[in-house]
Amino acid sequence: MTTSTIARESYYQRTGEHTFKPTVHTGGAWSADEQHFSPLAGLVVHAVDQYLAGRPGGLVLARISYDILGRIALDECAITVETVRPGRTIELLEATVTIGGRAVVRARAWLLATLDTSAVADSPREPLPAPESLPVWTMDEAWDGGYISSIEVRRVPPVRRGRTTAWLTSHVDLVAGEPSSPLASFVALVDTANGIAPQQDPAEWMFPNVDLTIHLHRAPRGPWTGLDTTATFGPTGQGLTSTVLHDVDGPVGQAEQILTVRPQPR
Repeated sequence: MTTSTIARESYYQRTGEHTFKPTVHTGGAWSADEQHFSPLAGLVVHAVDQYLAGRPGGLVLARISYDILGRIALDECAITVETVRPGRTIELLEATVTIGGRAVVRARAWLLATLDTSAVADSPREPLPAPESLPVWTMDEAWDGGYISSIEVRRVPPVRRGRTTAWLTSHVDLVAGEPSSPLASFVALVDTANGIAPQQDPAEWMFPNVDLTIHLHRAPRGPWTGLDTTATFGPTGQGLTSTVLHDVDGPVGQAEQILTVRPQPR
């Protein structure tokens, strides 16, 4: 399936004020009857955007941390957002995703005040090669699922396991008939980092992440999400996927995913 054949389709359809139905494009990489976490992470940011709509500007999302509490079924989900720590310059929000009355994801987002620090803005990290300069990687040759089939990936050919750089984009809308912010669309691709530089063959080993934490030092813009990713497996069943996040203008932040590493069942 090419991205042109799924243009104007969506990952979710709104079914109520706070409820959403996943489409086939959310299908998971580890199991066909589960949602891939990546688009759901973007949907949570979309819900946060709506929660904040109409407020005076001045606060921006600087960190969002997701805990994945259990199986994310391909069923209708509800997302609630509340303020945990209000403030004029610093605020903490919490979002909860429930499916069938059970919480499956909890996310906390720190919002920070904005001011002009352009005179001291700097990063030692170099920009990535332009997306157009990299070869297309047919990711669905290595991974299953509707989500993987929905994205375009351009990747630096890995020279070793667990290390690569890639650009991702999608022509699938986040929510049918609704505009999404550049941040929500960007975040909707970040969780893919755990699959672009696998340490081991996913047919032989499982290494799903149980969390995702994203820190941002500036707001990203689309349509490309850049992932400079390193995956590490430890000796006792844990792993870590670490990613420097980029847009086409340069680095924007970092993402971390803790992994549970185990052999595929026989």
